Amino acid sequence: MRVVLAEDGVLLREGLIGLLARFGHTVVAAVGDAGALTAAAEEHAPELVLTDVRMPPGFSDEGLRAAVEVRKARPETAVLVLSQYVQHTYAGELFRSVGGRGVGYLLKDRIGDIDDFRDALERVASGGAVIDPEVVRLLLRRRRDPLAALTRRESEVLGLMAQGRTNAGIARALTVSEAAVAKHIGGILRKLDLPGTADDHRRVLAVLAYLRA
Repeated sequence: MRVVLAEDGVLLREGLIGLLARFGHTVVAAVGDAGALTAAAEEHAPELVLTDVRMPPGFSDEGLRAAVEVRKARPETAVLVLSQYVQHTYAGELFRSVGGRGVGYLLKDRIGDIDDFRDALERVASGGAVIDPEVVRLLLRRRRDPLAALTRRESEVLGLMAQGRTNAGIARALTVSEAAVAKHIGGILRKLDLPGTADDHRRVLAVLAYLRA
């Protein structure tokens, strides 16, 4: 099996290269950032992408977002996420892609057996789905509380939106630029998965979600 590996930790990346070779797979590219992951997947057309979630440059969800883009461009590519973190915004999108076939999400600290890891790789590559039960539990918990996915700053911005403040008023209250406020609002609307194209309407829905919570 041809694998593109995306892991910014050098020691772990080299260890995974050796482990995959031991399993009989070929790492056609081993990269350390999300942009390189997307480029490598396009260049090498691997059967499997094995990626972390938090990668340069922002160390937030770059690896997972890149994996979603790879699946959009090449639906036949299997993706196994291997991370210490459960990233909620794009995990659902990844699981929904291609009907949930050929996708997996494992937590690094919960892999206790090498053979289980090898089996997970092969199941995902053959079109199956492998999801750590802890990932499922955390995703369901976040689904019950839609605001739980927001960062601290996004929660502050949403609270000020609920007070009826404009972007300029929020910027003054938080001592940030209006551009930064607009970026945070965009993140809030995306994470709350709000429908519609009119920003004012979506803004009202976001405030209603805040008040309900």
